Amino acid sequence: MLYPESKMMSAGYDPNQFEGSLKAPIFSTSTFTLKSCQEAKEAFEIAFGLKDSVPGKKVENIYSRLNNPNLSILEERLAILEKSEDAAVFSSGMAAISTTFHQWLQPGDLVIHSAPLYGGTYHYLKAILDKWNIKTIEIDPTDQAEDIYLKVKNSFEEFRVGMIYLETPANPTNTLYSIREASKAAEMFSETGEKPLVVVDNTYLGPLWQKPLVHGADLVLYSATKFLGGHSDLIAGAAMGSGELIREMKLLRTFMGNMPDPWTCWLIMRSLETLHLRMEKQCSNAETVAEWLSHHPLVEEVLLPSMLRPIQDSQQFKIYKQQCERPGSVFSFRIKGGEKEAFKFLDSLKMIKLAVSLGSTESLAEHPYTMTHLDLFDDREKYGVTPNLVRISIGVENAEDIISDISEAMEKVETMAETGLVVK
Repeated sequence: MLYPESKMMSAGYDPNQFEGSLKAPIFSTSTFTLKSCQEAKEAFEIAFGLKDSVPGKKVENIYSRLNNPNLSILEERLAILEKSEDAAVFSSGMAAISTTFHQWLQPGDLVIHSAPLYGGTYHYLKAILDKWNIKTIEIDPTDQAEDIYLKVKNSFEEFRVGMIYLETPANPTNTLYSIREASKAAEMFSETGEKPLVVVDNTYLGPLWQKPLVHGADLVLYSATKFLGGHSDLIAGAAMGSGELIREMKLLRTFMGNMPDPWTCWLIMRSLETLHLRMEKQCSNAETVAEWLSHHPLVEEVLLPSMLRPIQDSQQFKIYKQQCERPGSVFSFRIKGGEKEAFKFLDSLKMIKLAVSLGSTESLAEHPYTMTHLDLFDDREKYGVTPNLVRISIGVENAEDIISDISEAMEKVETMAETGLVVK
């Protein structure tokens, strides 16, 4: 039995069917020839959800908005990584998120969600879905299933709970939420109606360091741009879950037209071959850099899950030990001072690039308060997204070089303080 990292080299592809080509070709075509009208009929029935595919029987390709060999191979490999029944790939992480919302939410529904959320997700929930009378309620990381249930019953009893949506660890604070407690709460809501889906954005830790499906999630979402793609050269999203849920998503994807092109699928397949190597290196680097930062005189706090102190924050530490394998390679830290100090630090970096996104081979840093989480507006500080917060995504460079770059940037902040802009 092969390990997932070994299966990333060949799963879903037979070289003997394609002139012996070691790697899957890029199927750059809009349409496919069909063998017969009867096979075309069956293929369309499956594509439109009128008929289930027969296990072991190849489904004919029709049109690249419906299916494509590169798309199919990639989805099979992602399902292997997540240990899910199936996977669906999208043109972006937001495409995966918005498709999820549109598939399972309807006017009069309530979405229970963690906080903070990625700015794009937050905007979609608060500004777009609100127009369709879909309301939201946020939960605290300390909430148990009973707390979640009572919060809804006390404030939104007239609404149907359509979904529990978690981003854990949260972007950019690394706040952890218990997937198991969310799953228990979903069961409690099912007593008075249909069980709401538990959906987890697993971009920060997955698919290596956290397995949401194991802990009770129904659906796992990714910005595949990040670790799955991992080279800052593509935009994509993904969803993994049961065959039934993914079939529903794929059907909606067909009509929304938000699947990726064959070239993007091929690039992600290339990246999956080194996913374990990259994420192992990035995580080890992050632990080294975070430990160094935790002792720097200009750093107030380092927000990396593995650095939680059991006595100081027992609830967060318990969640970390329960559902996380390792802390990942994206974390934030609070620099002493405010926006000016954070800006000076970020502008002084050389090897580490000032750029949004994360999970790539190169190290990236940004300022959530004025960049990725600007859309949270007045809620930013409430969620811990403060002017002195810096988010950093650690790459595969040598850890000593990363530390050296950070150290030199910190020296520029110290120099600024000495010339009159006092670091408080």
